[in-house]
Amino acid sequence: MKVEIKIPAMGESVAEAIVSNIIKPSGSFVKLDEEILELETDKVNQVLYAPQSGELTLTVKKDDTVKIGQVIGFVDTDAKAPAGAPAAPSAPPPAPEQAPKVPAPPQPSAPSPAPPGESARVMMPEFAASIKEGPKAPPAAKPQAAAPKPSDEKSSRKKMSGLRKVIAARLVEAKNTTAMLTTFNEVDMSAVMEIRAKEKDNFLKKHGVKLGFMSFFVKGVVASLKANPQVNAAIDGDEIITYHTYDIGVAVSTERGLMVPVVKNCDKLNFGGIEKEIEAYSKKAREGTIAVDDLRGGSFTITNGGVFGSLLSTPILNPPQSAILGMHSIVKRAVVVNDEIVIRPMMYIALSYDHRIVDGKEAVLFLVHLKQSLEDPSRLLLDL
Repeated sequence: MKVEIKIPAMGESVAEAIVSNIIKPSGSFVKLDEEILELETDKVNQVLYAPQSGELTLTVKKDDTVKIGQVIGFVDTDAKAPAGAPAAPSAPPPAPEQAPKVPAPPQPSAPSPAPPGESARVMMPEFAASIKEGPKAPPAAKPQAAAPKPSDEKSSRKKMSGLRKVIAARLVEAKNTTAMLTTFNEVDMSAVMEIRAKEKDNFLKKHGVKLGFMSFFVKGVVASLKANPQVNAAIDGDEIITYHTYDIGVAVSTERGLMVPVVKNCDKLNFGGIEKEIEAYSKKAREGTIAVDDLRGGSFTITNGGVFGSLLSTPILNPPQSAILGMHSIVKRAVVVNDEIVIRPMMYIALSYDHRIVDGKEAVLFLVHLKQSLEDPSRLLLDL
């Protein structure tokens, strides 16, 4: 029986993936749940496993783009694994009657493996010729075709990775399919920084994790979404979906690109719970062990360019979400407080939103509510 291999669902808004690596080539005998190939999306890498034991046949190759639900091959369960067969086929011993009747060369070195696509067998005419010519110097290494070739001394070229292609396509899609607009405000971070400095040691002892800025922002965003539910929404065709849950995506930068794990039920978590979730997801994202389920279900995203020194930016939406908050660097600036000029640690915050369903008034009120919550954190304790 032939069991089909299909591309599984890999999260919301993910419609296609790229075959980044083929672990088991066609013709291999695979066991149940053995790794077959790796798929790459703009969110996460995912390994595809054998649905049954048998002989594998794939209809795709590396760098192919595949769609969710597409059949990419099958496993023939009627095929039997060769008994005692080694993992890699070895060269067959030469038949006695075909061996050339010539003196053996003095301790010839073992032939190097044949390049991919060439035969590993040495035929009799080539073998006889090699004995007459004697040992040859090792051939010069051939340049790899995949190696980037500099176009001139002042620049170089390399092929865009599959992940980067998908990210680029999704960013362009977000710009072209949404009426994106960004509004700004600034926050005096004095109160938050004072709390962190005062309670950081007690917080670490109790929760086993450091108290960061992100938990304050997550709690502030939840309060602002409750006060402005239109921001916690998305468009589906000609309908508007308003979410009554508070699952917040927190952007994490990795070597492969930006990932957005989702912290679930932020309205029910305390500050320690939020910091633990963010730390765990960040570690998994950077180690490449994050799962697809960790990236699903978010209705709002927070991204922090301030950790890299960004003073101001306009973050791009994470479809199908309708809004994203950008955090930035904390910089001491001169501001007016009670008619006096004072120095305060200030942060610019930016809200990018889909103007099709979020009006400017709602966006501004969202940021004002967030500003008030961060400048007076007691409001978060009182759910104001």
